Amino acid sequence: MLNDEPMELKNIFESIPDNLSDEFFELLIQTESVKLERIVSKGHSSPETGWYDQAQHEWVIVLQGAAELTFENGRIIKMKAGDHINIPAHTRHRVSWTKPDKETIWLAVFY
Repeated sequence: MLNDEPMELKNIFESIPDNLSDEFFELLIQTESVKLERIVSKGHSSPETGWYDQAQHEWVIVLQGAAELTFENGRIIKMKAGDHINIPAHTRHRVSWTKPDKETIWLAVFY
C-alpha cells in the first residue's frame, strides 16, 4: 500500500467470484520492485504448452487447498495449505494441478 492510499480492511478468504471458469488473479499491492497477488484456482492448471518464465523471483504460499507445481527440469512439488516456495527468476514452471472440489488460494510475491 502506498502512503496516499486509504487503508481498507479486507479478508484474503472472502470476495471470491462465484464463477471460477478461469483462474482468478487479484493484484493486492504493486510498487516499482514488488507485486503481491492473490490467485484463486479450482481445478485449474497451466496450458500444456505453456511455462511461466518470469523476470522476477516469485515467492508463493498456498493458504487454502492444494496444488502441484511442475518445473521444466521434471521436478514436481506438491503443495498444501501452509507450504511455500521461492522460485528464482526465469525458472520455468507451471501449475500442473489444483484441487478440483475446493478453492486453492495462493499468495504470490514477485520481487
